[in-house]
Amino acid sequence: MTKVPTIKLNDDREIPQIGLGLWMVKDKAEFDRAFDAAVETGYRHFDSAQAYDNEQFLGAAWQKSGLKRDEIWLTTKINIANFGHDKTLKSFDESLKKLQTEYVDLLLLHFPMKNKLRDSWKALEEIHAAGKAKSIGVSNYTIDQLRDMKTYAKTMPAVNQVELHVFLQQPELLQYCKENNIAVEAYSPLAHGAVIAFQDNDVMKNIAGKYSKTPAQIMLRWCVEKDLIILPKSVTPSRIRENFDVFDFSLDKDDMAQLAELDKNLRTCWDPTTSPMSDGVKLSLKGATELAKFGAQHVRDIKKVLKK
Repeated sequence: MTKVPTIKLNDDREIPQIGLGLWMVKDKAEFDRAFDAAVETGYRHFDSAQAYDNEQFLGAAWQKSGLKRDEIWLTTKINIANFGHDKTLKSFDESLKKLQTEYVDLLLLHFPMKNKLRDSWKALEEIHAAGKAKSIGVSNYTIDQLRDMKTYAKTMPAVNQVELHVFLQQPELLQYCKENNIAVEAYSPLAHGAVIAFQDNDVMKNIAGKYSKTPAQIMLRWCVEKDLIILPKSVTPSRIRENFDVFDFSLDKDDMAQLAELDKNLRTCWDPTTSPMSDGVKLSLKGATELAKFGAQHVRDIKKVLKK
């Protein structure tokens, strides 16, 4: 079985460099098949969230697996609907019950809602101090939001989980996180399948052929070369195995230079710099309507980029 590299966090803990993303896996049978395939392949890192509505599946699956608690890495995230000091604490206790564990390895704030960040982060610091979250961090934070944390955080985040891939390279954010000792987790490292639209690209095709790998594996290896923690999501056993098979080769400087030219600033998820949620939109009918409009426009923007 392939030995998975680890990334050392600023709290001296080491996180497996690859994890199985669990976004939108809401069918239990499908979840169980994916989890079993991942464990058999060698995954020991699983990334869930309150908003994914599958923490209970993950709890049941790891308990059934026969793995010891210290043999796996469990991550979850506080849903924006549960932001605020007291609601964060209460919702996290519910997450622990669903996950069937006394602690999580990593707990994140899922999205930067400006008017509730400080109280919610204070709650995470308390959870961390109590040993119920071994590491704490954030998700979808920009440089400005990370910089602002220095004005109120007693403990700086160990991780910032963001959308990041060959077509959205975010070099400034990566540099800031490196300088401030914040590890970066890349969700959607395959750009939600956008690699399919680029697999006939000469650069991607030539590099994939050079190593007898797939374009998807080249995308994931690019992340590994950047010292990112990758969270590819799939429920297909063959793809789960394929995504894991990226630690037996390395990209050279010429490969990396060519791949750098593929950056299109392509976002396939929320843009934290423009999303209504980052301005504290309330989860009301009006807020939901605004988010729906935002999402529809976002899809149109992605299609425009892919046509270029």
